[in-house]
Amino acid sequence: MRGTDNYLKRWLRDTLGIFNTELRNILHDGGVMIIFIAAGFFYPILYNFVYKNGILEDTPIAVVDNADCSDSRRMIREMDATREIDIACKCVSMEEARELFDQRKVNGIIYFPSDFGDAIARSQTATFSIYADMSSFLYYKNLLMGAEFVMLHEINDIKMERYSLENPVVYEDINPYNRAFSYSIFLISAILMLIIQQVMFYGMSMSVGTMREENRSFASLPDSYTGHGVGRVVIGRGAVYWLIFMIIGIYVTCIVPAMFRFPQRGNYWEILILLSLFVTVCVFFCMSWSTLVTRRESAFLLFLFMSPVCLFLTGFSWPVTAFPAFWKYFSYLFPSTFGCQAFINMNTAGAELGIIAPQLRALCVQGVVYFVLACVAVYVENFALKHKIDILSV
Repeated sequence: MRGTDNYLKRWLRDTLGIFNTELRNILHDGGVMIIFIAAGFFYPILYNFVYKNGILEDTPIAVVDNADCSDSRRMIREMDATREIDIACKCVSMEEARELFDQRKVNGIIYFPSDFGDAIARSQTATFSIYADMSSFLYYKNLLMGAEFVMLHEINDIKMERYSLENPVVYEDINPYNRAFSYSIFLISAILMLIIQQVMFYGMSMSVGTMREENRSFASLPDSYTGHGVGRVVIGRGAVYWLIFMIIGIYVTCIVPAMFRFPQRGNYWEILILLSLFVTVCVFFCMSWSTLVTRRESAFLLFLFMSPVCLFLTGFSWPVTAFPAFWKYFSYLFPSTFGCQAFINMNTAGAELGIIAPQLRALCVQGVVYFVLACVAVYVENFALKHKIDILSV
C-alpha cells in the first residue's frame, strides 16, 4: 500500500512539473500568446461584427418578362411583395438587365421565358431562371428564398385549380429556431465551436514547431520517469491547454452570444458538460496531429487550408446525409464535426443532453482514440531522441 502511495505521489509530482514547464513555455512564447489571446478572444467578436447585419431586406432585382402573361405578372407582383426581394427594374431584354447588373444597380436577375405561360396552360413544367450576385451570400440567399416562396405558393394554387380540391393542404413555412432567416445566427453557432479547435491546434503546432527549430522536444521524458511516464507527459501538457481553453470556451459559447443577443436556448450547465468533453477531445486531437509539424510557419498554411474544410464538414450548410462517402468518413477525424452539431442543437434549438447523445458518444470515441495516439506520438518521439545516433547512422 505504501508503494502505491509513493507511486501516486511521484506520478502527481511529475505531472505537475510537466504542467508548470508547459505553462512557462506558452507564457514565454509571444506568438502562441498572440494566437490564444487575439484569435481566441477577438476572432469571435470580429466574426460577429462582420455578420452583425445578418438580415438583408429588399434586395434590388431586375426582371426580364418575355412571357408577358398573367401568370408571370402575378409572380412578379408576389416576389416584389416579399421581404427579401425588391423588383427595382423591369427590362425588355437580358442585355439591358445584364448592364444594370454590371453597374451594381441590381443584385440579381429573374428571367421568364416566352413559353412560361403556355407551358402552365398545357399542364407542362414551366421554368423561370434566376441569376444572383455572389459577391455576397446574402444577395443569393434573398433572391433564392424570395423566388422559392412564391414558386411554392403558385404550385399550391395550381394544384387547387387543376384538381378542384375543396380542402387542400395549406402550405405554411415554419422555422421556429431562426424565423428571421438571419445569416449570422445560421453561421456563427458553427464558427464559435470551430474557433476553439482551430486556435488550439495552431497554438500547439506553433509551440511544437518552435521546440523543434530550437532542438528541443515537446515529449521530453526524464530518465527518472518509469512505468507510465508517457501518460504523465500527455496529461501534464494537456491539462495546460484544457485549462486555457475552458476559459476561452466559456467566453466563446456563453458570453459572446449574450453580447450580440443571439438565441441561447440550451441549459447553461449542459452546455458546460458538452464544452468540457469537446475541449478534452480537442486537446488530444491537437497533441496527436501537431507532432507532425516541423516548422513554426507550417501552422499558418494549415490554418488557411483546413478552416473552411472543417467548417463545411460540420454540416451547418449542407446536410450530412448528402455528403459523399469519402467526406462523410473524413469528417469523423475532427472533433468540430460533432462538437458543432451538438452545440447548434443545444444553443439554437434548445436540445437536452439526451438529444445530442450520438454526438457525445462520437466525441468519447474520438477522445479515447486520440489519447492513445498522443501517447504513441510521445513514445515514438522519445524513442527517436534516445536512438538518434543509431537512426542517423543507418
